[in-house]
Amino acid sequence: MRIVSLVPSITELLHYLGLQDETVGITKFCVHPQLWHRTKTRVGGTKNVHADTVKALHPTLIIASKEENVKEQVELLSTFSEILLTDVSSFEDALQMIDTVGAFTGKTSSAQALIALIKHRFDQQDQYELSTAAYLIWKDPWMTVGGDTFIHSMMQKAGLRNIAANQTRYPEITIQQLQEMRPQYVLLSSEPYPFKDQDVTTLQEQLASSKVIPVDGEIFSWYGSRMLQAAGYFRTLRSTIEP
Repeated sequence: MRIVSLVPSITELLHYLGLQDETVGITKFCVHPQLWHRTKTRVGGTKNVHADTVKALHPTLIIASKEENVKEQVELLSTFSEILLTDVSSFEDALQMIDTVGAFTGKTSSAQALIALIKHRFDQQDQYELSTAAYLIWKDPWMTVGGDTFIHSMMQKAGLRNIAANQTRYPEITIQQLQEMRPQYVLLSSEPYPFKDQDVTTLQEQLASSKVIPVDGEIFSWYGSRMLQAAGYFRTLRSTIEP
């Protein structure tokens, strides 16, 4: 088996499942694990895959994402390799994806053990009272997350009620709208936009009725083995932001 992963969080999952030799290609955004980022062949970005580079690796399986990758590029890759096209928009979808990847790669037992461990860690998590929150992923324009995203699902796991839950995908939002909606918390994700300390300060001045907090975007948006860290992170986050 020769695997090319076009999804950073799934690349990390492949490493967790022990597919060191089988994984031959990754994207430039597949930064975990760092050793793979330094040593594996990079096939471009998630939106700009170099088909010739992928083909030269003679893959038997290419793992792609409906959200992160470009349809036309995936269709081109499908002319010379089997494609596993994933579509994750909730916590439950993520667990199903792990099971599917395990089945496709001959790692069913390891995948199911990972799913059980993730479930166990969340089952041990405190049941938080839901607090209203906005989750910002971009600036100029400001962008948030809708109710049909994996991030929205993880916000719920963290005890946060998404103020944009009735919208889809990644809608734009204005400072005035945030002022009017008065979320208890405004979360600034560490990715994809690299928010600075000054952004936190400026937003806090503009949103006096909300608490502005930088958060780890990988915890909220990376599905797969990264989910093992999420329950503990959410526990720490809640203890930090609440008295």
